[in-house]
Amino acid sequence: MKKKTAKTLLWAAVLVFLGVLSNAWGQGRKPTSLAELAAHSGADREQLLVGGAKAEGKVVWYTSLAGGSFKEIIKAFGAKYPGITVETYRGSSKDIMAKVLAETQAKRYLVDSIESTPPVLKAMRDSKLLTPFNAPYLGKYPEQSKEKTEKGLFFWASARESYIGLAYNKNSIPPAAVPKSYEDLLRPELKGKLGFATSDTGTRVMAALLKFKGEDFINKLKKQNISLFAISGRALLDVVISGEVGASPTIFRNHALVSIEQGAPVAWAPMEVVPTNAGGAALAAYAPHPHAAVLLTDFILGPDGQRILEEFEYGSASKDYGFKRWYPEEGLTTEQYEKASTRWDKLLRELGRK
Repeated sequence: MKKKTAKTLLWAAVLVFLGVLSNAWGQGRKPTSLAELAAHSGADREQLLVGGAKAEGKVVWYTSLAGGSFKEIIKAFGAKYPGITVETYRGSSKDIMAKVLAETQAKRYLVDSIESTPPVLKAMRDSKLLTPFNAPYLGKYPEQSKEKTEKGLFFWASARESYIGLAYNKNSIPPAAVPKSYEDLLRPELKGKLGFATSDTGTRVMAALLKFKGEDFINKLKKQNISLFAISGRALLDVVISGEVGASPTIFRNHALVSIEQGAPVAWAPMEVVPTNAGGAALAAYAPHPHAAVLLTDFILGPDGQRILEEFEYGSASKDYGFKRWYPEEGLTTEQYEKASTRWDKLLRELGRK
């Protein structure tokens, strides 16, 4: 009996030893797969990613960023991490979605990291084309700017924001008549002086008007003899600068700030709720360069990438600009958003005259 007890204790000790050893091996093993790298939060995260990314040699990035902003990000990333080439495809949100779907159907997985708008990212999430991740700086981002999933991970986080508000020509609109709220758009002094872009920018403003003011208010707004322009919000800003239109509530803050810096006679003001366009950073589900994919996403969401985007007048989700932001697609599925967007667009086109 004593021999049996001793033998049992010996085996128990061996099992405990093997368990401790196995745990030690598990703790010492470095993450290698995309999912493991994306979730890794150890102090060695950057070192681990840089070493792997240099071995991979490149990262493929799809982005909706326009102008020089994405080029500056590529330049700064290359300067910080020499030896890692950034291959970029720049296109509209629709272009990126079409490209990703075509590549997925062909089983040609090329993209590593993506920066685009929430509707595209939601569609990719629903198609299981995104990898959940963590990043060192995400604690500074408000919850509404991150798409949360399980285990404290996220499908994407807003890398940059653009705010839609009112731009007005200071030579056409006297200070006393400048709207400070959507209700102020009904002022008699503004009749015949307002313009709306019928692009996606105008559609998102209609979404805000419908949600926060109601359809009765929209019907009242129709009496203001509003001009509709089948152009982008940026192009409409040029019309405001020329004085052809006195003011438009469908203008991006960053576009107005650039024009103001160049001496244009315009100013920009937020309404009580500011429709916000966001560009989220995300990881592709089948990234062929996993270390470089995570490293670039970290860079974009970190202080280096954010500084560059702010230099191009994009807003940061991690900062307070003194106005209330609203994301039209928040809480909606892809199908719900598409249905709502169709209604917003219809209301917009019924608002005024072309």
